[in-house]
Amino acid sequence: MVNAFTSLLSHSIRQASRAALKYCPKQNVKFQSKYNISAQKTALLQSGMPLRLYSSQPDPSPQSKVGRKKVTINTLRKLYEQGKPITMMTAHDYPTGNWVEKSELDICLVGDSSAMVALGFDSTIPVTMDIMIHHASAVSRAAKTPFLVVDMPFGSYERRPQLGLENAIRLMKEANAEAVKLEGGIEQAGVIEEITQAGIPVMGHIGLTPQKHVMLGGFRVQGKTADKALQLMEDALALQEAGCMGMVLECIPAPIAEYITDQLSIPTIGIGSGSGCSGQVLVMMDTLGIYDKFVPKFCKQFGQLDAPAVEALRSYSDKVKERSFPSREFSYPMSEVEVERFLKLAAKRFPRQSTHSRAIIN
Repeated sequence: MVNAFTSLLSHSIRQASRAALKYCPKQNVKFQSKYNISAQKTALLQSGMPLRLYSSQPDPSPQSKVGRKKVTINTLRKLYEQGKPITMMTAHDYPTGNWVEKSELDICLVGDSSAMVALGFDSTIPVTMDIMIHHASAVSRAAKTPFLVVDMPFGSYERRPQLGLENAIRLMKEANAEAVKLEGGIEQAGVIEEITQAGIPVMGHIGLTPQKHVMLGGFRVQGKTADKALQLMEDALALQEAGCMGMVLECIPAPIAEYITDQLSIPTIGIGSGSGCSGQVLVMMDTLGIYDKFVPKFCKQFGQLDAPAVEALRSYSDKVKERSFPSREFSYPMSEVEVERFLKLAAKRFPRQSTHSRAIIN
C-alpha cells in the first residue's frame, strides 16, 4: 500500500511539474530557483523522461522495459509445436538473472547447481528450501520476461507427495517461481500428480540426476545399455502421464534422448544429451568460464570471464596501493573556503589530533 501510494504520488508530482513547465515557460527560471531544480532537470521534466525525486532512488534502467512479451507456458508450447528450439540457462542471483533477462532466453532456471557454482559445495545435496528461495527471489527481481523455473532441493519432496506440494507452494509464494523442477523417474509420479493437481506446473528431470549421484556411482552418463535406455523411456512416459509440462534429459546418449523426445508430446530440454531434444540448458558459470573446479564434457564455454575479472581486480588493487585511485574524478569536492574554515574549527575543537590525522587532512 505504501509503495503504491508513493508511486502514485511521484507520478502526480511529475505530471504537475511537466504541466507547469509546459504552460508557463516564462516561469522556468523562477521554478528552478524556488524548488532548487537545475536547468538540466527542468529539461528532463519537459521531455517527459523519468526524474529521480531523491538521491537514494536509482535511475530507471532501460533494461526494465525489454522489448518482448513475457514468456509463458503457452509461449513454450507454441515454440515446441513449431519445432523451434527452447533456450534455458541457469541463474543464481540478481546479476546472473539480469544477464538471462538481457539475453532474451526463454527459460531461466534457478538450479540447485548453485550449491556448487555459487556456494562452493562439492554436490547439490547441501542446499535447502531456504537457500533456494533466497537465490530464486533474487533472480526473479531481474529476470522478468523469461519463464522462471526453480529446482526443488534434495529432501524437499521425496518422503511423501504432500511434503512436495507444501514445498512447491513455498517456491511459488516466496520465490516467485512459475514452475518447479524435480528429479527422478516413475517413482516420483505421485509427487508430480499431487503438485500439478494443485495448479503448479512441474518440469521433470531424468537421466543423470545429480541429487542421486552417490547411488549412481558419480556424475555418469545414464542409459548406455538397451535395458537402461528402455527404463528411461518408461520414466519419461510416466512423468508425462503424471502431468509434467516438460522435462530435462541429462547425460543421456544422443540417439536415446532423440528417441524419447520423438515419443513424447511435451518438450524435452537437453543437457549433455545431443541436439535432438526440444531445447537446451547449461549452467551459466560453466558456460561463461567462471566456475574453477571442473568443466563438464558436454559444456561448451561460450566465454572466458574468469581471467578478465581477476585482471580487473588486480588492477584495482594496484591502483589503490599506488594511491592513484580514487582520483579527483571519483571524489567529491569541497570549496577551498569551507576546507580552510573546517581546519580552523577542527584545530580548536580537536587540539590533540595525532600527526597521522594531520597528515591525512593535509
